[in-house]
Amino acid sequence: MDEAVPLERRMERLNAIVARLEGDQLELDEALALFEEGVAHIREAGRTLHEAELKIERLLAGPGGAVATEPMTDDGSRADDAGADRPG
Repeated sequence: MDEAVPLERRMERLNAIVARLEGDQLELDEALALFEEGVAHIREAGRTLHEAELKIERLLAGPGGAVATEPMTDDGSRADDAGADRPG
């Protein structure tokens, strides 16, 4: 599996694999090959996301190396900002 594939491309391919597995009458060998490819994409995507998380933690590291984590909402905004009337 090519590790240089961008996350977005991996997600597109995973969606295509799921659609094929759900919709087509596939031979067992082909279904297993698609499933195996999907698992490989999921693992690489997980690694990519983990590396991004580590990079963000390094960027947010405060004095003494302490990392302040903040929960995020589904839309990517900070949870403590939801509904807050703070000046921008």
